[in-house]
Amino acid sequence: MDRRKSLKTIAIGTVSASLIMDACKTEPKKDAPQKEAANTDSADRMAEEIAYNKELASMHFFTEDEMATIHILSDIIIPKDEISGSATEAGVPAFIDFIVNDMPEHQIPLRGGLRWLDIECLNKYNAAFKECTPAQQIEIVDMIAYPKKAKPEMEQGVAFFNRMRNLTATGFFTSKIGVQDIGYAGNKPNQWNGVPDDVLKQYNLAYTEKELKECIQFDKA
Repeated sequence: MDRRKSLKTIAIGTVSASLIMDACKTEPKKDAPQKEAANTDSADRMAEEIAYNKELASMHFFTEDEMATIHILSDIIIPKDEISGSATEAGVPAFIDFIVNDMPEHQIPLRGGLRWLDIECLNKYNAAFKECTPAQQIEIVDMIAYPKKAKPEMEQGVAFFNRMRNLTATGFFTSKIGVQDIGYAGNKPNQWNGVPDDVLKQYNLAYTEKELKECIQFDKA
């Protein structure tokens, strides 16, 4: 599946907006290893917000095994390619671990989904998801990645993967790597060079000699 193209559309549109607006629960763990800390840049932030973000960044909800599965799933959803790095290289697993502490409503669905995934893999492949072969991992993901094609008994897995995909896309496309992947350059000074020729031709329009001369004079200025 061409996940990058579809996810880029999702992340720019409804996913990020819905996430922002929008297994058993255990105590947060503080010893689970993380690849990198969540983004807690202090630019234009109040002191209280900085302290809150630091506190969240120090809390780790997921176990080591759960984080290993999240790393794998993240990179299946957004793999490394010729354009940019993978989701884990963008810090998505740390972002997800950060978000579940900031938004606890994600904790039970994600932990329950991770356990569901391991049970399905144990029944099907006799191994937990992180211990399955890459081909087996893709096979089980494909069973839950397409809601309209998924079998009814995969409903819980579909709900989990939808949430995981939304969080992964949001984490990736709000990271430095993700912003570069989109090609967003921010506000830049530029010079208006007129309507492109193909657009003028499409509407049967053309610049007058006077307009062209004015454009040339402006260009030289």
